Amino acid sequence: MKKMNVMIGTLLTICIVAMAFKTANQPAWVVPEKYVSMANPVKADAKSISAGKALYEVNCEACHGKKGLGNGTKAADLKTVPGNFTKETFQAQTDGAIFYKLTEGRNEMPKAKKDLPGDNDRWNLVNFLRTFAPKK
Repeated sequence: MKKMNVMIGTLLTICIVAMAFKTANQPAWVVPEKYVSMANPVKADAKSISAGKALYEVNCEACHGKKGLGNGTKAADLKTVPGNFTKETFQAQTDGAIFYKLTEGRNEMPKAKKDLPGDNDRWNLVNFLRTFAPKK
């Protein structure tokens, strides 16, 4: 029974991830299970978030916008809609799923592993993206 609950939880996570990145002209973005269940090894402290913010400003802000809404200065020029990091569907993803997506990229979104080859840089970016979560 416990194994079944874990499987159902995993499937729900995969569905949430897929829905969060689906756009009218783009199929769902499926994340391999090893990433969905991957834990973030970098503590989300002020140092990590600050480092992630600096990386975001250089590598992500032009498309995703200053506040992570997907409305950056280059967004209108893209064929696909940049992700909105403030949405609950985005924030519901695991850190590992976000890490995978920014690492591998797809279509117009470049692979961060090319520009940010250090895993810790990408984990810092994940930690910063969490700061866009809606305030409750």
